[in-house]
Amino acid sequence: MNYYTMNFGRLERHLPICKVTDTLYIAGFVLLGDPELCVECASELLKLAPEYDYILTAEAKGIPLAHEMAKQHNDDRFMVARKSPKLYMTGVFEVDVRSITTARRQKLYLDTADAAMLRGKRVLIVDDVISTGESLRALEYLAEKAGGKIVGKMAVLGEGDAIGRKDIIALQPLPLFNPDGTVKE
Repeated sequence: MNYYTMNFGRLERHLPICKVTDTLYIAGFVLLGDPELCVECASELLKLAPEYDYILTAEAKGIPLAHEMAKQHNDDRFMVARKSPKLYMTGVFEVDVRSITTARRQKLYLDTADAAMLRGKRVLIVDDVISTGESLRALEYLAEKAGGKIVGKMAVLGEGDAIGRKDIIALQPLPLFNPDGTVKE
């Protein structure tokens, strides 16, 4: 297996290069299970974050990052758009989404109680990697439907077309790869 090496502040990580299609490979960036990396990335993102009232992220890979950012920022809570409705939800807002790392269409659900808290508030959307922007658009839709004002969109990495987007704050670009592990031009 090929790996792509990246540095995050004082940390170095070797990301496995994974097949998406016969001609498209991506580097697998996973914060889940790496608390040291979460702490470092959250700290760096908060240095660039606009003023906000609540963080909104998507289940599941954005959760540890949003949690750590909220913890470091002394936030009382953050919001998570779920992949399925939960029994404890008071009701749901929903939206369709298709991510580059997911083989099928999904839905994201926001609890109506969380949505009520977002109404009229400054919302910072956070994710681990922004690539196609599909998950980002779904989160934007949910936040706007709830009446929140999006003040920023952040990710640790901007991948592919997201690298050049001016509306996203990312710590670093993440290239796409050819089947042989070389960077796509």
